[in-house]
Amino acid sequence: MKSFDRGILSSYDLKKTPNRVVYGIMLAVIILMVASMLYPILVTLFNSLKSNVEVNSFPPHFLPEHWTFDTFKKGWNYIDLPLFFRNTLIIFAGNMAVTVVVIGLAAFSLSRLNVPYGRAINFFFLAALFIPPTTYIVPNFINLKELGMLNTFQAFWLPAGANAFFLLLLKNFFDGISHELFEAGRIDGASDARLFAGIALPLSIPIFSTLAIFVFSTAWNDWFWPSLVMHTDKTRPLATAIYNYVINVRRLDTNVKFAMLTMVMLPPIIVFLLFQRFIVRGLHMGGVKG
Repeated sequence: MKSFDRGILSSYDLKKTPNRVVYGIMLAVIILMVASMLYPILVTLFNSLKSNVEVNSFPPHFLPEHWTFDTFKKGWNYIDLPLFFRNTLIIFAGNMAVTVVVIGLAAFSLSRLNVPYGRAINFFFLAALFIPPTTYIVPNFINLKELGMLNTFQAFWLPAGANAFFLLLLKNFFDGISHELFEAGRIDGASDARLFAGIALPLSIPIFSTLAIFVFSTAWNDWFWPSLVMHTDKTRPLATAIYNYVINVRRLDTNVKFAMLTMVMLPPIIVFLLFQRFIVRGLHMGGVKG
């Protein structure tokens, strides 16, 4: 007998009229939500395929009347996009390395080592989640300025090691790993660092994959913090470059602007579609317990 995954309503429930009405309303709401999210993406894509006259015409047309593809070539050559792509990927790689080494070791210590006042430290990080991020922007900026890290990638990497949400997520994941595995490693003479690198880290691929998606999304989309600490193209990430040279420029054709926005928009969408299962799986396995 072929089995099916049980949904919210079974086939028997759907035979009842009230349940069908509720189910139909739920589907309608979901369709409206999906349409509202897809609409700006499709508008950006189709406007990049229109001529500049058609983009600025009124009333606007959703689909292009004449498809134009050279806007992507113009947008690619307008600014040094490969440089800003590279800077963004360097920021992502550094942030991810800090997440694995610094936050990973801190979470492992709180979870598996007999750290003095471990519960108090854990509560401190939990309380830090309730502090608005805007309250420590100025102190972080002043600290980085005094350390001489402005206009360097370290201005991103150093704050990445103080992510309380990532720490609690990793700690709860490490709590779920069998204690016998670490005891067996200690019997074999493994040090704490060896236990982390040889046991905890390989078993934590799902949660680190989830964090990698979050870190990538932040590095790709963050505009405010880079605009404060990065003022040269040598280290400027993609989001601030797009704002400075595309959004904030009037002499550039509108369809070329949309083409550049499309090129910038597609990579994170593709990454999310390819790895979305890791988000649900990682959060389910490492969710913060109440």
